[in-house]
Amino acid sequence: MKNVLAALICLSLAAIASAASPQITDISQSELKDAIANRSATLLDVNGSDSFQKGHIPGAIDYLAHKKDIARLLPADKGALIIAYCGDIHCTAYRQAAYAALDLGYTNVKHFAPGIKGWKESGERTEAASR
Repeated sequence: MKNVLAALICLSLAAIASAASPQITDISQSELKDAIANRSATLLDVNGSDSFQKGHIPGAIDYLAHKKDIARLLPADKGALIIAYCGDIHCTAYRQAAYAALDLGYTNVKHFAPGIKGWKESGERTEAASR
C-alpha cells in the first residue's frame, strides 16, 4: 500500500511540474514568415557556424557562435517570441537554444521543426553570413 501511495504522489508531482514548466511548441512556416516580416521574433540557428555562413533563415542568430553571450542578444521583453531551429525535422539540436532561452526566463519559445532543410526545400530565401 505504501508503494502505491508513493507512486501516486510521484505521478501527481510530475504532473504539477510539467504543467508549471513552459512548453516549447512548434511554429508553422507561415507563422514564421509572418514573424520575420513583422520583425516580431528572434531566430536562433543551431546548425553550427559553417552551416550558418552558407545560409540561414533571414535575421537568425548563430546560436553556437554566441552561446556564451546569448543573453545580451535576446530582447529585453521576456514575453518576446524566440524561435529555435536546426537541420530538419529529425534534428534535436534546437533544444540547446530553446532551453537556454527558457532558462533566461523567456516564456514564448517555439521550434521550427522543418529546420533549414525544410526552409530551403520550400524555396524560401536564405541569408549568407558576411565574414
